[in-house]
Amino acid sequence: MRILREYPQVVLSKKGEKWLDNGHPWVYESDVTTINGTYENGDIVDVIGPKGKYLGTGFLSLTSKIRVRTFSRDSSSVYNEEFWYRRIKYAWDYRKTVLDSTASCRMIFGEADQFPGLTVDKFNDVLVIQCQCFGLEKIKDVIYPLLVKVIEEDGQKVSGIYERNDVAIRKLEGLEMYTGWYKLTDREMPDITETVIVENGVKYNVDFVNGQKTGFFLDQKRNRKLVGSISKGKKVLDCFTHTGSFALNCALNGASKVTAVDISETAINQAKRNAELNGLNIDFVVDDVFDYLDKVNKKEFDLIILDPPAFTKSRKTVEHAYKGYLDINMRAMRLLGRGGYLATCSCSHFMPHELFEQMLKEASYRTGFQLKLISVTQQNSDHPILLNVPETDYLKFYIMQIV
Repeated sequence: MRILREYPQVVLSKKGEKWLDNGHPWVYESDVTTINGTYENGDIVDVIGPKGKYLGTGFLSLTSKIRVRTFSRDSSSVYNEEFWYRRIKYAWDYRKTVLDSTASCRMIFGEADQFPGLTVDKFNDVLVIQCQCFGLEKIKDVIYPLLVKVIEEDGQKVSGIYERNDVAIRKLEGLEMYTGWYKLTDREMPDITETVIVENGVKYNVDFVNGQKTGFFLDQKRNRKLVGSISKGKKVLDCFTHTGSFALNCALNGASKVTAVDISETAINQAKRNAELNGLNIDFVVDDVFDYLDKVNKKEFDLIILDPPAFTKSRKTVEHAYKGYLDINMRAMRLLGRGGYLATCSCSHFMPHELFEQMLKEASYRTGFQLKLISVTQQNSDHPILLNVPETDYLKFYIMQIV
């Protein structure tokens, strides 16, 4: 199908055409043969195959190796305010369907919601946004008010939008790094840096100004509840506790003792505040998790939770990450012994499910144990996975008994 529109046209090689035909939304620099028309960084462009076949429409990046981030496969669409309103409404209606509450949730999850490079987290009446796409940054004055409109049409209030555009990846798009309140024309900017959310019955202080990424990791909501459900009466060790989320869920669900460890004193202080907020008794330790596990006596704990930061952020370091996951899981298995419970995960999409499971099998073999699976889950459903976009499928979460 040939198209005649006003947008510049990015022409792909046969390899690039096949890539997009298979459903992936990105066009890489190496797959572009030519760009026809007049264009600037961040412009909307049509992507076509070497014989003129329409493949999609997206945002052009003149600085990134991802040359085009597509967001539509409909050549008849007009990309005006009405289009973006429908797209946001679609994402919001999905959350209303799959979540028990939208008080706090990920409202927009980048490519999975056809908003390339855009993250929108809703914490009560505050929206926290990260944008990693030049094209969406150019039209944020259209997008941001529509986010507010969709939420408020549903009867919920939005007090303000805080931009956490302090991620280094923006530089690859030619974007500046900055943070601060976005000025909505019809309301004053809030004078706050934190809010308190409730998840699985647990209260959390969310520092969206100074916390990691948008201030709180919403993707483990279901997994926290699962771990909490098996923790009653058990002695629990929560490793890499960060803001204490797994420890808090276990303490709330009747664990006999909960210890939470993190190398960051700032994280532990935040976790302590959350424990006080909920009136829960947890022992907090500032220490390197690997070192701390060397100090723990065998069978001192009945349940160990391993929720480390991503050990790999590129394909080049996957082998090193594999060894790191293997090491820490073997330590946990040996400490637990037979009858103990292990919850372990990886949050890197560069560590695929098959490789992570291979690591667990090797760890069990090398420690002389078997692993009885209780559950295998992924990220929460407000972080949707597109089956043809592996980058959206990143979290692997296993709960097992050591036997």
